Amino acid sequence: MANSDTLPQERLLSRREVAEHFNISRRWLEIAAVRGGGPPMIKIGRLVRYSVADLRSWIDAQRVQSTSDEASARVSRG
Repeated sequence: MANSDTLPQERLLSRREVAEHFNISRRWLEIAAVRGGGPPMIKIGRLVRYSVADLRSWIDAQRVQSTSDEASARVSRG
């Protein structure tokens, strides 16, 4: 796997590249694009791209202290 730390913030990545650099499966990205809950994406015509800055921010926002943090966050949001 390539090191995502060396990628420029402004670089746009395909789903394949996201999978390679951030170890997030292409299939999960496809499903999240329809259902929501995934990283922000940029649509250019039929192409879908992800900015490195958005991916890093989204990954940071996924931090929890325990598995119960996710359940309590869903209850308070919904």
